[in-house]
Amino acid sequence: MLRTMLKSKIHRATVTQADLHYVGSVTVDEDLMDAADLLPGEQVAIVDVTNGARLETYVIPGPRSTGVIGINGAAAHLVHPGDLVILISYAQMDDALARRYRPAVVHVDADNRIVDLGNDPAAPPPGAAAPGLVRGDTFARSGGPPVRPA
Repeated sequence: MLRTMLKSKIHRATVTQADLHYVGSVTVDEDLMDAADLLPGEQVAIVDVTNGARLETYVIPGPRSTGVIGINGAAAHLVHPGDLVILISYAQMDDALARRYRPAVVHVDADNRIVDLGNDPAAPPPGAAAPGLVRGDTFARSGGPPVRPA
């Protein structure tokens, strides 16, 4: 049996450009591609934190050290410059590998510069600036702060 698992993600990147008249894809700074183990043409899911849109496309390399995250083609109707997005890649792996695999988690700042590289997909960015941003494996008690499961 193969399982489809999180391979990597670039967490809360800022969209720098959107071009409706471009032929599909997402342009990603090659430094970010390397950190997230993404190849040109690789399929990614894009989750727009700003408006909730979700889509799938493929990666094309953008110039290094520019922080470019460019939404191309029809996706530009859904995702706009300034939106916060999460770029997610998945991989199929056998059960044994899936149980020990650790994804690449890339946290970036507002200019899409890498601020942390890790393997915990539930961890918020270091010094999480967004109010109320907590670990993804917590839950809220009615009227109380989020807590981690025991």
